[in-house]
Amino acid sequence: MENYLVTKRGRSGGLVESHSLSPLILRSTRGSRDAGWPVRMADRRTSRSFVDRLKGPTPAFSVATCGWRALLLPQLNRQSLYVYGSEIAVEKECMRQLQSGVLVIHPFSLMRSYYIMGMMAITFLNLIGIPMEIAFLDGDSGLAWEGFNVFSDTLFLIDVALNFRMGIIQDDAEEVVLDLKEIRVSYLRTWFIPDVIAAFPIGYILLFADLHYQNDDNPSKANKMMRILCGEVILQNPVAVYDDFPLCHWNGCIQYFVPMLEEFPTDCWVRKENLMNATVLVKYSWGIFRALSQMIALSYGSMDAPTNYVEMWIVMVSMVSGCLMYTVLVANTTAMIANVDPAAKEYKSKMSRLEHYMAFMKLPPELQLRINNYYQARYGGKWFDEKEVMNTVSSALKEEIMVVMCSRLLRKVPMFQNRHENFINALVVRLEYCIFQEGDAIVRENVPGDHMYFIDHGQVLVEADSYERELCDGDFFGESCVLTKGKHLVTARALTDCRCFTLSCDDFKEVLKSFPDVKKDIDKNYVNSDGGLV
Repeated sequence: MENYLVTKRGRSGGLVESHSLSPLILRSTRGSRDAGWPVRMADRRTSRSFVDRLKGPTPAFSVATCGWRALLLPQLNRQSLYVYGSEIAVEKECMRQLQSGVLVIHPFSLMRSYYIMGMMAITFLNLIGIPMEIAFLDGDSGLAWEGFNVFSDTLFLIDVALNFRMGIIQDDAEEVVLDLKEIRVSYLRTWFIPDVIAAFPIGYILLFADLHYQNDDNPSKANKMMRILCGEVILQNPVAVYDDFPLCHWNGCIQYFVPMLEEFPTDCWVRKENLMNATVLVKYSWGIFRALSQMIALSYGSMDAPTNYVEMWIVMVSMVSGCLMYTVLVANTTAMIANVDPAAKEYKSKMSRLEHYMAFMKLPPELQLRINNYYQARYGGKWFDEKEVMNTVSSALKEEIMVVMCSRLLRKVPMFQNRHENFINALVVRLEYCIFQEGDAIVRENVPGDHMYFIDHGQVLVEADSYERELCDGDFFGESCVLTKGKHLVTARALTDCRCFTLSCDDFKEVLKSFPDVKKDIDKNYVNSDGGLV
């Protein structure tokens, strides 16, 4: 295949890059980006499989060709393909970022993906570990935990700095924002202040406070100050409060933390349960037990009611938080159930309206039963609009769907046998789906008609004065009406519930206009000179 030399120019007008592209690639890149940058599957198979391409960077912009900068470029994955539409469009985005000449982390880059996963893991460990340290470790968290706190604060501060070089996806924009000035202005106006609050270096402050108070004569006072200061970290993650697990976990830690701040008064629950010298696991288990007992309103978590106003407030707050947890849980469960099967829900709604209509019109019970059975056979308990579905897909997909469903039915008709595939495909997209119940008279003898019927599933009895025959899956009847638009020659009655496809006379003649050779052959072999059937 002949290749063509393509030269790209920079903003200043100078030549930036020249490379050769095949005519197939040139044809696929002439469309707009919004058109999806179509790429043929044959081209994908010539290099490597599509699944393998999703596992890493684009072939032209890998670590081997771009070095460490490839970590900042968009990767070839399902998310980038969904946004850009094709592999060629992703490569063009890589080239655009390289030509910008600035160090910007692309939202679809490998570095951002791993960085987000790391930040989520660090945040989760902080949400779980910090309350445990505050309540149960008695200031003896050890060097490892202090080091983790300092590492977390350092990582959060780095995150604030990196966000000034993080590409932005805007809903109203056609491409990712890679301009540093626009990125900085957008970040300062949106998430900068919340990120700075979340990245407040509590770990460093705790480390300095620990060094300052290590020789203090009143270690209890220093311990309280450091614990309260450490508790501020929880406020840096307010979104997690609405999750059930952190809520129960924090509540259990608070159950022990508040009496600890009061230096365990004689009437507190910790002394009553003799937990002063217990292990951390035992203390934590009792705290979670009290929290859950209060949140689900089963008990106070012990045999006795609160004995002081502090415990009373803790119990009340736990009960209120439990009510909120119930509310969120019930709301989420209801929404989940409602969204599990929206088609079935819509079907029930339609059937409810139908029943009201039939009752208002005072239809006989037998007729109401037949109508209900029809809807069940037609939709199977799931409501959908077939025409809307077919209108939302492309013409190629619509043709493929109908070919899979109906081409075998058309091929059994003698006048459609050995016809070109294009003619059959043109016919199948004109077919319409219909349902007939047991006992329905589909057509009647000597009644004008303009449809031909193809039986997809079911049994039909075809009868005339001296003729009777049972038809089943794959059979057809009514072909005389699409050829002559005359009267039906037989009466067809459904013996069982039948799924059929119909072809109208007007649609058939419209298709024949595009295939004059087929029309000439059908007129010659199946229609006589006076307009009747041969």
